Amino acid sequence: MNEKAIELNHVRYETKHFSLEDIHFEVPKGYVTGFIGANGSGKTTTIRMIMDLLQPTSGDIKLFGQPMQTDPVGIKDKIGFVYSELYLNDKWKVKKAEKLIAPFYSQWDHELFMDYLKRFELPYDKKIRELSTGMKMKLSLAIALSHHAELYIFDEPTAGLDPVVRNEILDIIQEELLDEQKSVFFSTHIISDLERIADYIVHLQDGHIIVNASKEELLETHHLVRGDSTDLDDELRQLLIHCVEKDGIYSGMTKDAQTFHELFGQRVTISPMTVEEIMVHYEQHKKGVMNHDNAH
Repeated sequence: MNEKAIELNHVRYETKHFSLEDIHFEVPKGYVTGFIGANGSGKTTTIRMIMDLLQPTSGDIKLFGQPMQTDPVGIKDKIGFVYSELYLNDKWKVKKAEKLIAPFYSQWDHELFMDYLKRFELPYDKKIRELSTGMKMKLSLAIALSHHAELYIFDEPTAGLDPVVRNEILDIIQEELLDEQKSVFFSTHIISDLERIADYIVHLQDGHIIVNASKEELLETHHLVRGDSTDLDDELRQLLIHCVEKDGIYSGMTKDAQTFHELFGQRVTISPMTVEEIMVHYEQHKKGVMNHDNAH
């Protein structure tokens, strides 16, 4: 991967109750990188460090190849940011919000903003508190998309939205950002959202990264294998990521489907997996490993 919009190098963050361990990934330019993890896994903390709102205990973070501190105004000018909640005074009208936000961005585009309001059916003259949750999210998006940013950071933009609005928001993100030069970092706990729009996936669990790969690679290399438990020996068990055995039948995820196929032929069934299934297997596997470690 060539140019990177965001890089995290061996970042650690610790508080009394929570720690992020050796967080290491990058967001390549021109692609959508999905950042997945259950609520409380550390996604928002990571995003706050990227935005320089929290300082890592160690490691370094770069945006467009440089630390935020070197040029905070210039770097933030190039970022379109959407929080899961709208951080605007709800007594303001949309009109006033634009008036106060516009000066922060060198390329604020009033025409474009009005276009988005029209498209999203958002009133320019209404108070923010009169808008529904879905409308507030669309307003956040309209703001983020109206200053010709190069990088978009979305923190759970579809949380709490009904499926119709969620689909609409995903469509917008996909359509608007297909321009090759735009980069997107999209955090969510809803895996099916990523299945649709992500090129790369970073999966955070309990402060550790458990998956960091392209979606294509994940779908190509992971398969579900099922067969007779008596066929399994220790060596084959090692090739299974989270294996469940019931009534003499085992079922597990593997990156070595070919091996099982060569050994057992028709005796095993090998099937493709969705991103969601792959992620769930990794989560279960990690839990199993941690429970095993804690038991010792």
